[in-house]
Amino acid sequence: MLNIEIDEHSGFCFGVTTAIKKAEEELQKGEKLYCLGDIVHNRIECDRLEKLGLITINYEEFCKLHNAKVLFRAHGEPPTTYEIAQKNNLEIIDATCPVVLKLQQRIKKKWQETSDDNSQIIIYGQSGHAEVLGLVGQTHGTATVIEKSSQISQLAKEKDTYIYSQTTKSLEGYKQVVSEIKKHINPDKQCESFNTVCGQVANRLDGIGKFAQSHELILFVCGKKSSNGRILFDECKKMNPNSYQIESPDDIDLSITKGVKSIGICGATSTPKWLMENCRQAIINYNNK
Repeated sequence: MLNIEIDEHSGFCFGVTTAIKKAEEELQKGEKLYCLGDIVHNRIECDRLEKLGLITINYEEFCKLHNAKVLFRAHGEPPTTYEIAQKNNLEIIDATCPVVLKLQQRIKKKWQETSDDNSQIIIYGQSGHAEVLGLVGQTHGTATVIEKSSQISQLAKEKDTYIYSQTTKSLEGYKQVVSEIKKHINPDKQCESFNTVCGQVANRLDGIGKFAQSHELILFVCGKKSSNGRILFDECKKMNPNSYQIESPDDIDLSITKGVKSIGICGATSTPKWLMENCRQAIINYNNK
């Protein structure tokens, strides 16, 4: 008999859940609501909310908008975005994740304390990612973003260095980058690191690896833009080579489920539970033919 298990720890994190709840509450009032950027890095969930009336806009469109209501998603925004909102008489529904907000405040405080030519703030993260743009904005654009070890050689060796991480990055990846930066910076200079990877994200990495090992076949459901999804899927693939990343039930090659006794379905912090349930139902329907 086929056993299909949905990982109970997969699905929206607290920050994403709150942002979507705020959007739904506003839309239920029947008022027009804009969202600056995709509310979550999951195309299917974004489509669902747009059918409810959510209007997703880009930064250029946001700058031209006046006298409207705009939701800021969990990723957070730089100070300049708030300044534009005030100038354009925009009402902000701020859904910035509390973890991200706290990190923004920490980076801003450190920058204010050390904003001179003798110091540098480093952010380990994905260049151009919404959260990273918000973090760099706290330093008036002076922080340096490091995505991979090969970029470390470009850092100034003779400056006091303070290292932070995008909240959804791999903890192991962050530790490795910190170790290499500390070797690069002159020993007479200060080099401090602050573990700012979200605990919810870090804890899921170990758990999802064990989940992947407990099934013959793994279907990992996530949006193509999800940074967190890439990290978690890589862990699934490492622990179970028979793992496949999909975005929706339509992406499943259902033929690979034939003869399999145990299938695990899991996802990113940006993957809704209902989408994983839909994937499960598609497999059941196929195997009951």
